[in-house]
Amino acid sequence: MLPLDKGPGFISRYHKIEHMEKKAVEILLVEDNPDDAELTIRSLKKNNLANNLIHLEDGQEALDFLFNEGNGNPRLILLDIKMPRVDGIEVLRRLKADQRKRTIPVVVMTSSKEESDIIEAYQLGVNAYVVKPVDFEQFAKAVAETGLFWMVLNQAP
Repeated sequence: MLPLDKGPGFISRYHKIEHMEKKAVEILLVEDNPDDAELTIRSLKKNNLANNLIHLEDGQEALDFLFNEGNGNPRLILLDIKMPRVDGIEVLRRLKADQRKRTIPVVVMTSSKEESDIIEAYQLGVNAYVVKPVDFEQFAKAVAETGLFWMVLNQAP
């Protein structure tokens, strides 16, 4: 699968990064729903926040990418919960248990309003939990505001 043409710095699949010039990843989007991923990427691009963004489609791809020493740490992870192979809660658990990864800001962006998911995510150390609005415009606005806060206003270690 070739990377989708979403502009400079964007790559849609982890296994293709080895063939591209490596740059520090700013945003790691882990989302299995192609429509939600596309809308997220468009909203970030519209606000000039999609430079060096990588989109991965499940938790196993995210773990493989994050624990590959050559990749470094992204500035922000946007993480869905309900995904195939490895879910977002397990990704979060492994990240926050690792001394080198635990300070990466992780924002869960999911359709799950289940109280048990919210509680577990915060117990594991998630930085924010955003329930995806159903409305297209509200979803785009939520993504843009999340991206602006974490990439522009927030001071990370």
